[in-house]
Amino acid sequence: MTEGLALYPGSFDPIHNGHLDVIERAARMFGSLRITVFVNSSKAPLFSAEERVALVKAATSHIPGIVVEQSRDLLVRYAQHEGIDVIIRGLRAVLDFDYEFQIALMNRKLAPTIETIFMLTSEHHAYLSSTLVKELARYGADIEALVPSPVAAALVAKFAQTEGDHHD
Repeated sequence: MTEGLALYPGSFDPIHNGHLDVIERAARMFGSLRITVFVNSSKAPLFSAEERVALVKAATSHIPGIVVEQSRDLLVRYAQHEGIDVIIRGLRAVLDFDYEFQIALMNRKLAPTIETIFMLTSEHHAYLSSTLVKELARYGADIEALVPSPVAAALVAKFAQTEGDHHD
């Protein structure tokens, strides 16, 4: 285990088992892992930032050394302010790498002392994305094997509420 604090940032809308896989493995590698729900102004999330933080906390409550919070700041500025020098990013496929590589290089330009570590997700989660999970849930598909139980319940409730809103 490496001493120190690492950061696993994301929008987590919602957190799924691929995220959880990376979180569990990163938590074993570092003395402390901060999971930060970032509010991305270019995205229109299904869940509010507060709901996403609550879902991440529920999904990770079994993992020691985890802190969950939210930020609206620029990632590297947030990391610098919090004294974090390692950012963890999960990769599923080559498309992820291209995007994440650009972001990592820009982050290094802005904050040269902060390192980005890429972690490959386990192959049985490589197809998962929050977008796919939401789409399946929207159509009432069984998502129990894709997300932690609190997330599945929240998705079912959210789409039941949304459907109810359309019928008013």
